Amino acid sequence: MATLELRNVNKTYGPGLPDTLKNIELSIKDGEFLILVGPSGCGKSTLMNCIAGLETITGGAIMIDDQDVSGMSPKDRDIAMVFQSYALYPTMSVRENIAFGLKIRKMPAADIETEVARVSKLLQIEHLLNRKPGQLSGGQQQRVAMGRALARRPKIYLFDEPLSNLDAKLRVEMRTEMKLMHQRLKTTTVYVTHDQIEAMTLGDKVAVMKDGIIQQFGTPKDIYNNPANLFVASFIGSPPMNFIPLRLQRKDGRLVALLDSGQARCELPMGMQDAGLEDREVILGLRPEQIVLANGEPNGLPTIRAEVQVTEPTGPDTLVFVSLNETKVCCRLAPDVAPGVGETLTLQFDPSKVLLFDAKTGERLGVAGVAKTEASVGNIAQFKGR
Repeated sequence: MATLELRNVNKTYGPGLPDTLKNIELSIKDGEFLILVGPSGCGKSTLMNCIAGLETITGGAIMIDDQDVSGMSPKDRDIAMVFQSYALYPTMSVRENIAFGLKIRKMPAADIETEVARVSKLLQIEHLLNRKPGQLSGGQQQRVAMGRALARRPKIYLFDEPLSNLDAKLRVEMRTEMKLMHQRLKTTTVYVTHDQIEAMTLGDKVAVMKDGIIQQFGTPKDIYNNPANLFVASFIGSPPMNFIPLRLQRKDGRLVALLDSGQARCELPMGMQDAGLEDREVILGLRPEQIVLANGEPNGLPTIRAEVQVTEPTGPDTLVFVSLNETKVCCRLAPDVAPGVGETLTLQFDPSKVLLFDAKTGERLGVAGVAKTEASVGNIAQFKGR
């Protein structure tokens, strides 16, 4: 096991070309599970390849156990990597695929057999040891690729979207298996994915990336509840956070956000009272599960009536879409709630759960210590009208 620290890591592919990675700063403790998440092209796989030594960084340092490995070859970094394509040898059996790296290292035959037995039992593939990769399902091939990495017992495991080729049901099963495996092995792990569900369920720490920049780094809970900017707020969460454009107004000495459903208006009091926010264009962020049905009992929460436009029963809950400030808004309600299109619902919001973002920069407002990020500027255009 090992600590991993990235110090101001940069990567560019040549003079005059834009930076693929920009000033990456990360630090994870011994045994932690780090998720690199973001859309395609954000630089997450490039960053993993830099950690592995498959790509050369153009600035900064990669530290493993406080040792700078930036100039080391991949074989000297003591890491093991599982690729998206599995990269199994088709002419070798499962047993031979798992043992291949150990033979290259000239491990004694008895020790190799012991290690193959240990790994195959851990991954529940003992009955597949004599088969070839072509005789295996996608999930079985994925387990063999993991087994080849596990047999190495390296300091750090690197996983590059290992579940992306699996069907939905198997992805859920393997996600659980990977979490159980990490709990047993307690080995430092870096995992790349574009799936925010994997990021939220697997990681001890999550780094959300966009355009080669880390937008936010923290625990899954913190990133979900306290997103640093509009991009993070929209990317993490399914269904995504609602974004409602509005202007803050002052009434009776307090700032309020005015929400209009076309049938009624709601004055949502703001916790922040900064004078600079008055009459300012902002984006109000509200998670679907934070919009609830009013139960008719007075509880001091603001309410608003809105007409149902679409309903989507999903089994565990019902997604109901209404319009606020001429913007489509999703409400996540109980599964036994099945309103018809055109029906009017009375909804409530907890003002303490509301987030505000600057309409021009995309930055979160009212949060001390949230840094301005280059990628957040101009993001607002893609959120208006949601």
